[in-house]
Amino acid sequence: MAKDFITGKKTTFGNKRSHALNSSRRSWKANLQKVRILVDGQPKRVWVSARTLKSGKVTRV
Repeated sequence: MAKDFITGKKTTFGNKRSHALNSSRRSWKANLQKVRILVDGQPKRVWVSARTLKSGKVTRV
């Protein structure tokens, strides 16, 4: 579910590093919004990242 419909942006994983360089796993989640956009001329409700909306790659219906 957690994937941008337009760009494919999704949750990424990595390490949280302390000052002592101890590492533990963490994740960065994309800022996804559920919006209605036109897909093939039909309105569809999909997950889109806030960055995609701000850049104007999609327009809401």
